[in-house]
Amino acid sequence: MEVEHMKWGLRSRSYNLGFKRIKVREENDEEEEPLSPMARMFHQPKSNIYIVVIVGYKRFIDPDAYKTNLTQTFLKHPRFSCLQVADEKSGGEVKWVKTNVDINQHVKVPMVDPYMASPDKFVEDYVANLSKTRMSMSLPMWDFHILNLKTSDAESTVVVRVHHSLADGTSLMALLLSCSDALPSFPAMKKKPISRGAGWFPIWFWKSWSVLLLMWNTLVDIWMCVATTYFLKDTQTPLKAPSSDVAFTPRRIVRRTFSLDDVKLVKNATHTTVNDVVLAMTQAGLSRYLNRKYGQAKSDGEARESCENNLPNNIRLTATLFINLRTSPGIYALEEMVKKNNKAEWGNKIGYVLYPFKIELKDNPLDYIRDAKAKIDRKKATLEAKFRLFLAKVFVRFYPTKVRHMYIN
Repeated sequence: MEVEHMKWGLRSRSYNLGFKRIKVREENDEEEEPLSPMARMFHQPKSNIYIVVIVGYKRFIDPDAYKTNLTQTFLKHPRFSCLQVADEKSGGEVKWVKTNVDINQHVKVPMVDPYMASPDKFVEDYVANLSKTRMSMSLPMWDFHILNLKTSDAESTVVVRVHHSLADGTSLMALLLSCSDALPSFPAMKKKPISRGAGWFPIWFWKSWSVLLLMWNTLVDIWMCVATTYFLKDTQTPLKAPSSDVAFTPRRIVRRTFSLDDVKLVKNATHTTVNDVVLAMTQAGLSRYLNRKYGQAKSDGEARESCENNLPNNIRLTATLFINLRTSPGIYALEEMVKKNNKAEWGNKIGYVLYPFKIELKDNPLDYIRDAKAKIDRKKATLEAKFRLFLAKVFVRFYPTKVRHMYIN
């Protein structure tokens, strides 16, 4: 496929786009920045990952007005008007190359029946089908899907799909919010006050103990990283895919809506954080779900909610929690985000930690919150997330493709 941008007096360069060849005319080389190691990792065969965002609106969406708004806001960020192509003159190095964007190729408006019986299930099925398709690298790798369909949550829905090489969830959330009329603010980090009456020895001892604890926790987590990779596997439960090649297993996103005010009420009563409460809810929900599944197996598939404990002992179920590693968290104005070397730190600035869910039925629901808080506080006192980010960069930059595939898998 030959693609040319017809601009008078501009030189052209030739790129290799997968199995295709693309010719792009550029005004200068400033746009041709190489992809970061993390962005390249998200193009590996077993980590070709997309971010899917579901946004509910209070009113019917005018597609033409929506496209105009995207052109004036979303497309101002350079990453969303760039192709990712391999430069043959640089030994196949993948670079960002500026291109003209046809908004109609990125905004989809499918015809839907507004009187269908189950609109919520339609949206769920639509998102599930999106997860089975891939984007073409001949276009900037993002799209919007407008569903003018009333659901239980909204009058209309927009599904946003962005390839993970463009940005992580924090960057994308900041960009979407910066396109709104009013920017939200984050509460300032509260620092623990230091008692002026305390002598130098207690302060020195506390700092030394914190550093030693950080080093010890990091070493333990690195060992768990190696053990989980090679031999410490999760228990085979109804939640775990039967195939080892889970990268190509179809996915389904099931969503539930909770009141943030209710979450904050529990958070304030237990002196924890929103993340603590949400993780506790997840752990409690998974425990009840697996208990019901194992109960169905005992009762020949009959679905029933039971107080009886049907869970096997010592279920190992591990989640990965992604951590924002930016030095300046927050939401910035769109004009600030499009600048080079800005405080917003656009890109994939994430690491992750292993979070072991404790699958069991508890008599007191607050015990789930106490358990989640203890584990999260422990994960805050470790460099596991930064170590995993460093490890990913090393594998992508220095190791051959086969070794990278093994590490990602």
